[in-house]
Amino acid sequence: MSTQVVVELPDDLYRRAESLAQLTSREVGQVLADAIASSLPLFDDQDGDSTPLIELSDSDVLYLTHLQLPPARDRRLSRLLERQQADTLTEMERSELSALMQVYMHGLLRKAQALAEATRRGLQSSLES
Repeated sequence: MSTQVVVELPDDLYRRAESLAQLTSREVGQVLADAIASSLPLFDDQDGDSTPLIELSDSDVLYLTHLQLPPARDRRLSRLLERQQADTLTEMERSELSALMQVYMHGLLRKAQALAEATRRGLQSSLES
């Protein structure tokens, strides 16, 4: 299911989306939908990680500072990125890549927040040394 939305874009942004659509042989709407999907974090509780960091124990915060994609997902993401670079992605792979990038970005955001919280709590030194 999808919802149609009317959005006013600056001309230069639309031209960039249009250029990317032409380069990837896709519709501008698909390019914009993928860009929005990859830039918005997931806010559901599928992974059980929606607990505010301030409520987590010190050990849980430190655990999150080392968060990484599971090896199988990381390898798949790398393969899909290589195929994207070679311009050989299928539509299904493009969707899979978009979903994996969303998971990756969500994890990266959670890790960054955990690093900030660990520093705030004095669990580790500041990264700005």
